[in-house]
Amino acid sequence: MRKFWDIALGCIPFLLLFAVWQLLSVYGGFPKKLVPELGQIVSTFARLAMEGILWNAAVSTLYRLLLGFMLSAVIGVVIGILMGRHKAIEDALLPLISFVYPIPGIAYAPLFVLWFGLGDLPAILLIAFASTFAVIMNTWKGVKSVKPVWIKSAEIMGARNVDIFWRIVLPGALPFILSGLRLGLASAWRILVAVEMLMSVKVGLGWMIFGSQTFLNTDVMLATIALIGLIGVVLEKQVFEQIERRTVVRWGMVRG
Repeated sequence: MRKFWDIALGCIPFLLLFAVWQLLSVYGGFPKKLVPELGQIVSTFARLAMEGILWNAAVSTLYRLLLGFMLSAVIGVVIGILMGRHKAIEDALLPLISFVYPIPGIAYAPLFVLWFGLGDLPAILLIAFASTFAVIMNTWKGVKSVKPVWIKSAEIMGARNVDIFWRIVLPGALPFILSGLRLGLASAWRILVAVEMLMSVKVGLGWMIFGSQTFLNTDVMLATIALIGLIGVVLEKQVFEQIERRTVVRWGMVRG
């Protein structure tokens, strides 16, 4: 019963958004080409899905997103752990990372085009680069948050460094690492749409959004944006929440 009410409460903001949009479309005085009705958006979504256009674009976008994100996850977690465990590495890298982290990833797009040309490779590398720093910073903070008394106690009892890392440091830092991965994935999504336009990729959700802008196909644009949101929800619910339930929630480190 509680789960039902949680789902119902989560649906309320969407219902309000849909109602406001429909009212604007019907009574707002905007051209239908710019503010299409919900029925038209749903119809366009269904048509693009049945024709395979939407799914082909989604597969291409997810290919770039997941490759770039996996690169950033591996590199970010490794660097963040090294910074948290070794003071010398932290002192060497933290000033540089603190300088680069606030700069929007899209600012590096012209450089990546000059260095790697156009197409999938620069898009994947830029997505990885832009999302790495959130993973690094959160992983580093997570490792630093592990209480020294836990590590000292394990050392006194004769635990090896490998055991200390796997049984104390990594579990203690995992909530921060998962938060960093979530932020990194969000950063990857935000930059991906612009990257697909700038890198002149052949197909993708971002490419569809900017293509629909050219021909004032607002319904296509909104249908594509809706699919991006749905993919984000699926990744959150079926990936991150599942990992969280099997690790930090199960261990009693956070509430489920």
